[in-house]
Amino acid sequence: MSKHQEPTGRTDEPQITLRGPAELADALPYMLGYHPTDSVVLVALHGSRGRFGGRVRLGIPHSPKEWPSVAGQLAECLIEGSERRGKRPDGMVLFLCQDPGEGESGPAVMERLRPLAQGLRTACGAHDVPVYEALCISGGRFWSYCCPDERCCPPEGNAMAVPGTSVMAAAAAYAGIQVRGSLRELEAGLEPPATPAAAEQRRALDRAAFALVPRILEGAGRRGVAEETIALARAALERFAGAPRRAGRAETDRADDLLITHDEAATLIIGLQDRETRDRAAEWMEGPEAEPALRLWRVLCRRCVAPYAEHAAAPLTLAGWVSWSTGDEPAARVALGLALNRDPEYVFARLLHQACNEDLDPETLRDCLREERGRREAAAGGTASPEPSGSHSPPRRDSTAVRRSGTRARATRPAAGRPRRAAAPRTGRAAGIRARRGGPEERRDDR
Repeated sequence: MSKHQEPTGRTDEPQITLRGPAELADALPYMLGYHPTDSVVLVALHGSRGRFGGRVRLGIPHSPKEWPSVAGQLAECLIEGSERRGKRPDGMVLFLCQDPGEGESGPAVMERLRPLAQGLRTACGAHDVPVYEALCISGGRFWSYCCPDERCCPPEGNAMAVPGTSVMAAAAAYAGIQVRGSLRELEAGLEPPATPAAAEQRRALDRAAFALVPRILEGAGRRGVAEETIALARAALERFAGAPRRAGRAETDRADDLLITHDEAATLIIGLQDRETRDRAAEWMEGPEAEPALRLWRVLCRRCVAPYAEHAAAPLTLAGWVSWSTGDEPAARVALGLALNRDPEYVFARLLHQACNEDLDPETLRDCLREERGRREAAAGGTASPEPSGSHSPPRRDSTAVRRSGTRARATRPAAGRPRRAAAPRTGRAAGIRARRGGPEERRDDR
């Protein structure tokens, strides 16, 4: 249910017919796995019955000056992605989701976003793909940009369906699918909270960068830092494995934050800036190591306080990889999307993001990682250091295993195709913070 596309021969799967804008608006969270916030979502339609296909989600740019170029990128991104899978869209459905700001009303949001909606309709039309419906969802109500009839689409909008009462909600409940809060809530669990502890974490990161970065830049010291980082991460995994998860994700996150000190988190964050070290950490992708590893990476994401926000690309990518490897695709896309927001040139995140969105089987990538581990152990004469049971080694380079699994090294975002210039990390102060909303983050979720 988190994926929709035209059937490829099977006709025994249950089908849901959505009638009208109200049911379309209600279905959106079930398509994505969460309630999109501050987002533009473009969904491809296929066939005479308008079956859902791929989709693209992007945070709505703050500046209206960016809207024309964004509209063109989104339309091109989704249409070309659909064509690569042999299914050019026959139409589109557009959603603009943004809650009212302070002192703003829902109708005001709808009117403010109207130029963006019109730009997207024009951009799709330029590719001969019509937008059949364009909806604005704001403050618990929705409006149609396509229907001029005030009898069914009044200026004050229509109320969204009561949660759990629609045909889509019933089908999702039958399939065991849940909508896990809003996109903002999912992202908040991967971002540093605004607490007084942030200052101490920053000082710990300063100390770790001062101590470790020169060693990583030195050929002789780099391996030592890698071994120390992996050993510390392995000890942390055992600590997390011995601390059971709480009932909810937020409760688990709060408890997990207490399991890692500021200095431990800083050492791991700086150590993971080395590609080879990060790749070894990616080995904890399945079996009993996967859950504690994911919890550890989430903690490290929340410890990447300013001015080290860009360093979060490594733990965010690891969190996305483990989520995808264990079947949680919505969480994987959120984590990988945040990694690309932190650093659009982060090759590993770009390749994993594309592989996840193009619905490649993660088992294919896992097989590649196991093969790479075998080569590493063979090169070491079979004397490789013990690893957690069930873990496997990833490649030494960002792109090797993903390319072998069938993914081309093409970014899912049109921005910045340059590879990273070196494996060594940047110090937090020198790196600077690049606050972007970024190019389109394609959610090409259809099978």
